[in-house]
Amino acid sequence: MNSGYQGNIRTLGFTTLAFFITFVVWFNMAPFMTTLKSQFGLSNDEVALLAVANVTLTIPARVLIGMLVDRFGPRRVYSGLLIILSIPCFTFALSNSFTQLMISRIFLALIGAGFVIGIRLVSEWFTEKNVGFAEGVYGGWGNFGSAAAAMTLPTLAILFGGEDGWRYAVGLTGIISLIYGIIFLRLVKDTPEGVTYKKPKKSGALEVTSYRDLIGLMLMSIPVFGILIFQSFRLWNLNFISFYVFVIILVMLIALFLYNLQKIWNVNKDHLRKGVPEKEKYSFKQVAILNFAYFCTFGSELAVVSMLPQFFEETFSLGVAQAGLIASSFAFMNLMSRPSGGLLSDKFGRKKTLMIFTAGLAFGYIGMALIGSSWPIWLAVIITMCCSFFVQAGEGAVYAMVPMIKKPVTGQISGMVGAYGNIGSVIFLTIFTMVSPSVFFILIGLSAVVCFLCMFFLEEPDTEEVTEKAKKPKTENVVSF
Repeated sequence: MNSGYQGNIRTLGFTTLAFFITFVVWFNMAPFMTTLKSQFGLSNDEVALLAVANVTLTIPARVLIGMLVDRFGPRRVYSGLLIILSIPCFTFALSNSFTQLMISRIFLALIGAGFVIGIRLVSEWFTEKNVGFAEGVYGGWGNFGSAAAAMTLPTLAILFGGEDGWRYAVGLTGIISLIYGIIFLRLVKDTPEGVTYKKPKKSGALEVTSYRDLIGLMLMSIPVFGILIFQSFRLWNLNFISFYVFVIILVMLIALFLYNLQKIWNVNKDHLRKGVPEKEKYSFKQVAILNFAYFCTFGSELAVVSMLPQFFEETFSLGVAQAGLIASSFAFMNLMSRPSGGLLSDKFGRKKTLMIFTAGLAFGYIGMALIGSSWPIWLAVIITMCCSFFVQAGEGAVYAMVPMIKKPVTGQISGMVGAYGNIGSVIFLTIFTMVSPSVFFILIGLSAVVCFLCMFFLEEPDTEEVTEKAKKPKTENVVSF
């Protein structure tokens, strides 16, 4: 590979490691749930509340972090996230009550928004010819941090020894996050030498280029606030908050939603009245379809990873360890699947590739719905891994397209798409509590079929502007894979 373009592979490595660390910190509680339940005398409802707390604020945080990235640049925002959120990591490790655990996890949910920062940063360092593969490597290998936490933290807790071993293991992840945040700030740049970092003209809401898109953006904001209301309802239903507190939260969320609508209008009203030049236009329809695609791909992945060990254990009468090992194959596929999705998007077209993977995951989930106790377990594992490939390759294909829509607002688009992935996981997991596993898989498959039909309205991104930039002398020596 040509080394004339200083640092795109290096930047990808630093950014992927940052994402990996955020996922280690985000999922550092999961391996110790049994320990926490025993030491703190937690009920099943309280364990469920901790799980809710660990994801709730990730949804609005991804939207907010996307705005901050576009305004202040990914280097400062990623560093700040890693440094600041080491604090609730430490407080979680030092907690002596359920309330302290809850408050710590509520704030630690914010670190799950780190993913969207790297999407903008990686897109600055790679051309349209290889950005899909680069984003896939970033997403797939960074996402492996959750599996790494599950594999390494229990061993570290044993090595530290004693009943507080888990505290030292969790605290260590906070130290790593703090130190790496400082390293990232010093060693990473927002753009290559000679390339200007493009910012949106106004901040506070996504800029759109037509009144129809303005309405679309407002409508797409509803689920973001709606899922927060639903999560608040769950907290009340599990008796963690009183009805009066729930009402206060409800009123605040409605007020924030109305403020958000006003902000969207204020950011967009002037340039829409004047008219947007044709070369600056983009279709928000692209964003909406990608939101739904990530809802089906990443949303289903998070939901399925959560229920798969139990599914295999009950279907095939396996032990907990054996069922967990087999179920982990779904997550392990990320290492090759997501980069493959990005690479194939680069080579064969982004719309076509995403449609193929969406169709594949629909068939994959319908296949998983047919799995029963009479099946040979090896066949069930193969079906599961094939489904996993299409799910995660689809995620890679989604984010191979995100940076191509409109560069100055890539962070905000990435944040909204990422938020819809989390919304999907909450909705799918809620459905799982109401139906059998086979119906659960069928419903995910049907949602993917609807998404596939929506993709006929998706447009192949116009990369003419990026291509012209790539022809300029400053960027002709780009390092490629």
